[in-house]
Amino acid sequence: MNQSRQNLIPRNEGFVCDACGKKTPPAKGTSRNHCRHCLASKHVDLQAPGDRLSTCGGLMPAISIEGSDPDKLIITHKCNVCGKAIRNKAAPDDIKDALFALFDA
Repeated sequence: MNQSRQNLIPRNEGFVCDACGKKTPPAKGTSRNHCRHCLASKHVDLQAPGDRLSTCGGLMPAISIEGSDPDKLIITHKCNVCGKAIRNKAAPDDIKDALFALFDA
């Protein structure tokens, strides 16, 4: 997984998830980059988190999770269109059952 990450461009916007259709509000105290219900993301960033320069637009389901501290979990998302994988921090308000299901994936 080769990523060229640069400085974060803070984005914290609510959205309706393209994967599950549920409403996800802006995050509290952090930036929002994935659905809190199903953990899916959307391939909108090209090089830096928040740059919104990708033209891919593919859905990025969560494929794995790393960590043992529930407050510091890292989710890996992989694009269904181009295959790019991106690691992101879990948000404090992510649905815990969705996070824990990734440990069994």
